[in-house]
Amino acid sequence: MIVPPTDSSTVEGVRSVPAGGEAAGRPLRILTLVGSLRRNSWNRRLALAAKSLAPPGVEVVLWERLAELPHYNEELEHAPGPAVEELRAEARRADALLFVTPEYNGAPPSALKNAIDWLSRPAGAAPIAGKPAAVTGGSVSSFGALWAQQVARRALMIAGARPLERELPVGKIDQRFSGEELADEATAQALRELLRELAEAARSDDTEPVAAHTAPGRREA
Repeated sequence: MIVPPTDSSTVEGVRSVPAGGEAAGRPLRILTLVGSLRRNSWNRRLALAAKSLAPPGVEVVLWERLAELPHYNEELEHAPGPAVEELRAEARRADALLFVTPEYNGAPPSALKNAIDWLSRPAGAAPIAGKPAAVTGGSVSSFGALWAQQVARRALMIAGARPLERELPVGKIDQRFSGEELADEATAQALRELLRELAEAARSDDTEPVAAHTAPGRREA
C-alpha cells in the first residue's frame, strides 16, 4: 500500500496552504475528469490514487458527471443544461485541471473529448482558458494510453488551456494495483511529481499561451 504524503498542518484530511500560497488560505484546487464511465475502471482508481497522493496544500476534486453531458452542440451553447453549467462552474473554481484517460482506438473516450469541447466555450470566456492542465492515463497494454494522452493534450492546447509537456502513461495498469489501492511505488512517485509540477504551474504568474498559432476554442464548420 502506498502511503500518501503527510504534513503536520493537516486537519481532518484538509491540508492547509503554505505561506505565500493561494489567496484566502484555501487549498489549491485541481479539478479531475476521468474519461472512463465505468465505475470501477482502472483509470478511476488512478484518479483516486492522485487524490490521496496530492502534495500538501493541494486538493484533487473528482467531477463524475461526464455521462450526463449532452453532446456538444453550438445551438445549445448559451443554455446547455445543468450538467454543463456545473462543469463550467467547477472549472472556473479550479486552479488547474487533471485529465485521466483510457485509450479507445488510439484516442480518448468521446465523453472526455466532449467535456473538453464544452469547456472550450463560450468563445472568449472559456472556463479553462489559461489554466494549467495535465494528462495521464493507463491501459492494460504496455503503451499506457499514450496516444490518447497526446490527442487530449493537443485538444486542450487548442481549447486554450496550458497543458504540461510531461506525459505519464501507465502501462499494464492492472498490475499496478492491489485491489483498489495503488501498490506500485514507481507509479505513485511519478504521479506525485506530475501533481507537484501541475501545482507549481498553477501558482506561477505565467499566463502566456502555450502555442501562439492556436486559437482557443477553434471550430471547423
